[in-house]
Amino acid sequence: MMIKTIQYRPRKLIRPYHNRKERYAIIVAHRRFGKTVAAINDLIKDALTINRPQVRVAYIAPYYRQAKAIAWDYLLEYTKDIEGVEYNVAELRADFPNGARFRLFGADNPDSLRGLYFDHVVLDEPADFPQRAWPTVIRPSLADRKGRATFIGTPKGKNQFYDTFISAQKDDNWYCSMLRASETDILDAEELAEAKKAMGDDRYEQEFECSFEASIVGAYYAKEMKTAKQDGRITTVPYDPSIGVVSAWDLGIGDSTAIWMAQYAGQEIRLIDYYENSGVGLDHYAKELSKTGYHFTDHILPHDVQVKELGTGKSRIETLSNLGIQNVTIAPRLSVDDGIQAVRSMLNKCWFDENKCERGVEALTQYRREFDEKLKHWRGRPLHDWTSHGSDAMRYLAIGKRDTYEWDQPIRRNLQGIA
Repeated sequence: MMIKTIQYRPRKLIRPYHNRKERYAIIVAHRRFGKTVAAINDLIKDALTINRPQVRVAYIAPYYRQAKAIAWDYLLEYTKDIEGVEYNVAELRADFPNGARFRLFGADNPDSLRGLYFDHVVLDEPADFPQRAWPTVIRPSLADRKGRATFIGTPKGKNQFYDTFISAQKDDNWYCSMLRASETDILDAEELAEAKKAMGDDRYEQEFECSFEASIVGAYYAKEMKTAKQDGRITTVPYDPSIGVVSAWDLGIGDSTAIWMAQYAGQEIRLIDYYENSGVGLDHYAKELSKTGYHFTDHILPHDVQVKELGTGKSRIETLSNLGIQNVTIAPRLSVDDGIQAVRSMLNKCWFDENKCERGVEALTQYRREFDEKLKHWRGRPLHDWTSHGSDAMRYLAIGKRDTYEWDQPIRRNLQGIA
């Protein structure tokens, strides 16, 4: 295999990444740093140098179309001087003459990765991946070859990318790097000043200074949650046994289920607890609520709980009733936009327990509109990701309380049916 000089000159700050010994790597970098180019070339290097038969490396973007738009041209550019490389555009694949294969994927279809093995994978912007993609699909694909993984991205709040970065700093098996625009000297001071003026402080801090704390661009509740934090309403919120607890559920089918637990005390709405899980039955959630020891007076559920399942002939509301979840309120069937507005109107009354509701608070803070990467504009609907479950449950809480909002009276059910 004849190789001419590959036209890649790594920047000084990225050379430690290319020379690392650690199995895993995470790079938090500002926009226009060149992290994708660096990662693509690291994969090419491994495809050429790993001493194993049938080496497999992969670049994974949040969406398949992003992988094609962002990485395909880089792959073509940096492999053009390697003789004998064959390209399959339909599969976004490059086959090397030594038997190695470089392929591009989208995390929007993680099951397409099942059954494959990899010697090195790059996860680009993993904050936008489905939560199950890394632990249940991608990580197992590295096991038999003890493959490597690289996470690259720019912060989008405290999510799975943030969690990985924090835990990686305490693990000797991880290479960690944070590259802020004010420290890399890639963009001059004048350009950064103009960017900050055009983007605003929060977006600039997120995109160029790698802040996990900045408000998320396009977030529905950014202003309200920021105010709650500034006002000290995200704090310790104890359970008051003299007040009944209302739960609000977002029930997932093959997805996560999220439950908020709230107490209404005068004008205050106290969010005392939050629970989320996936891959378990309704009996699991009934047991978890029972274990809290709270006195539940109402359970707000989405309208589709009344639909009978083909397998059992029972609706989920009937199943929950048999599990002891009674005094149920069916949330009114309102548009998502109306529900979001209801949550906005309610949040100024909310107090959140900072420990028990941590994940729910982060979900609300990061819940945002979907961005069309192809057309480069915001769509008129929320992005469906891990934040959706907690945010949908909060929406049902907001619209399900008739004494708080002037909707039509919701349907109430108990063991005897409609009350």
